[in-house]
Amino acid sequence: MESQLSLFYGLSFLTAVIAFAFAVYLYLWVKKQKTSNARIQEVSALIKEGANTFMRREYLVLFKFAAVAAVIILLLLPSPIWQGNPLDNVAMTIAYIAGTVLSAIAGKIGILVATLSNARTAEGAKEGIKPAFLIGFRGGAVMGLLVVGCSLLGVAAVLLITGNASILLGFSFGASSLALFAKAGGGIFTKTADISADLTGKVELGIPEDDPRNPAVIADNVGDNVGDVAGMGADLFDSNVAAMASALVIAQSLSGGAFANISMVFCYGILGLLASILGIATARVGKHGNPTRALNSSTYVTTGIFLVLTALATLIFDGFSWRIWGASTVGLLVGVIIGITTDYFTDDTKPIVRKVAHASGSGPAFTVLSGVSYGFISSLPAMVGIAVSALVAYKLCEPMGEGYAIFGISMAAVGMLSIVGMIISNDAYGPIVDNARGLAEMGGLGEETIRTADELDSAGNTVKAITKGFSIGAAGLTVISLLGAFMSEVNDALAAAGRELITGFDIMSPTVFFGVLIGASIPAVFSAMLILGVDKNAQRMVTEIHRQFNTIPGLKEGKKGVKPEYGKCIDIATAGALRELLPAGLMCIIATLLVGFVGGPTAIGGFLLGNIVSGLLLALFMSNSGGLWDNSKKYIESGEEGGKGSEAHKAAVIGDTVGDPFKDTAGPSINTQITVVSLVSSLASSLFVWFSIFS
Repeated sequence: MESQLSLFYGLSFLTAVIAFAFAVYLYLWVKKQKTSNARIQEVSALIKEGANTFMRREYLVLFKFAAVAAVIILLLLPSPIWQGNPLDNVAMTIAYIAGTVLSAIAGKIGILVATLSNARTAEGAKEGIKPAFLIGFRGGAVMGLLVVGCSLLGVAAVLLITGNASILLGFSFGASSLALFAKAGGGIFTKTADISADLTGKVELGIPEDDPRNPAVIADNVGDNVGDVAGMGADLFDSNVAAMASALVIAQSLSGGAFANISMVFCYGILGLLASILGIATARVGKHGNPTRALNSSTYVTTGIFLVLTALATLIFDGFSWRIWGASTVGLLVGVIIGITTDYFTDDTKPIVRKVAHASGSGPAFTVLSGVSYGFISSLPAMVGIAVSALVAYKLCEPMGEGYAIFGISMAAVGMLSIVGMIISNDAYGPIVDNARGLAEMGGLGEETIRTADELDSAGNTVKAITKGFSIGAAGLTVISLLGAFMSEVNDALAAAGRELITGFDIMSPTVFFGVLIGASIPAVFSAMLILGVDKNAQRMVTEIHRQFNTIPGLKEGKKGVKPEYGKCIDIATAGALRELLPAGLMCIIATLLVGFVGGPTAIGGFLLGNIVSGLLLALFMSNSGGLWDNSKKYIESGEEGGKGSEAHKAAVIGDTVGDPFKDTAGPSINTQITVVSLVSSLASSLFVWFSIFS
């Protein structure tokens, strides 16, 4: 069994190298595509410069946070350095730093590739859907392959070097804490610019979405990169690492056959990455094809390949269980079903988007009311899916012995995230084609090219909503398994203290109920802090846009040679995002520690339960309603319900501005927030055992 584990360590490193090599090939292929329009090159350079400036300043802030966190981890985790084994504290600190650095690299790689791909996709749109789609998708695929390769490599290296799966929680916390702040900061930046550009341009002046006269338009394109690419890359890197870490912590705690269980986690991670490579390599769209269908079919192809490969591996290798394979399969299939239901609520070829577009004809109040209502309804199928997959995985693996039921849930999360390479590729495609659409307009490439870019962008919006549903669902399963990892860590500390072990969390216990109520409120407060950050920042930017339109002669009229001061808007978005970056994330971490030190491990169990349930509901609602409003606006802009400039269009733009911080700031940040508080709970579990008031 041990030699089998060594084989999977070797295969993990080899598969990561294959993914890196394929990513380099795709990067060079994208780089080779032509870009000749001088105006597009100029704007693309401005976007790249703005994105890199923001990332540099953001990472400087996060470096200071990481340095403080590293010192605290060194002193206190997994136990106070003066009480336990100092080497464990050193290993945990190094793992935390490694997770932070790799998460930051994931974001940086995303910016590099997206800013390279956007101009080439815009010019590819002149030739039609087929070449433009391929450039946008392959640009996104570079990031998908590198992110998943880095996560597999990092997890395998940490476990191989330390031999202690608990140290992986430090690695995962490094990835998730940086992802939380990167997602929050990038989300505030991008939606500040997007809302300001839409309200001043489309609603007030009736000018096109990416009209170069609008001072916020470059900041909006920069935001697509720092929020939807860099933040999302760090987010999905964190989700993948957290799923593997929780599964490996539980696998190592299981008695008998532990090596087979650990091997199985790595095997499924390896095969998921290989399936993603094959899915990416075969992704195509016809000359007059549907890009949404092409993206979705690539996901289904990858899913099918993964299921076949894992079934063969389960058949071949010693100690691999068909029950665990069944749990991971259920997780993956439920992920696909969540994607399909999300598509139903957010795709403009389906009835829900068209109903909201029709309601917009009666004014913005009806746009908002209908969008909120359908957003809440859309959360039900995903919540049911997560519940069913957790229940089925639990019951499938329960007969295998004590601890295997929770291991089954963790493997369902690993299964759902197994094709994360393809998911990231689809997700990163969205902001690349969104930028390309803006560049096509600013570069004067003509109505036909803009229409092609719009079709690609609409597909990006739909698929982005699907991938968010997928990653939120996976986060739900991951944090349920992290609850199992928390129990495992707490019981180790309780056993060392000679106290009674925890077998579950009784909701009638006052400490558990105390934790449930506080945990349920945290995602709502967290979301409010991020949305208020966007609100305050956007108000400042709208004032600046008005100033420029009123004081720069000829800007509003679009006189030749007159350019807005794009840099002022980029500075406002950057300063505001960095100012609002830390408070929301720190609030979640501090609240977790306070609940633990007041109520002890049982209160934390309740806290995590409340946080998971309310967090998943809010994340799904905001992600889906935001995608629904965005595509309702695009549906009207395609000429339906009165088309551009109509009352329905103005109402839909207002709906979209409400949905922007829902879907791109608060919604996708909540799943990272849930992961962060779960990891903080596991890492500080021994502290809660020793130092709490009511435990």
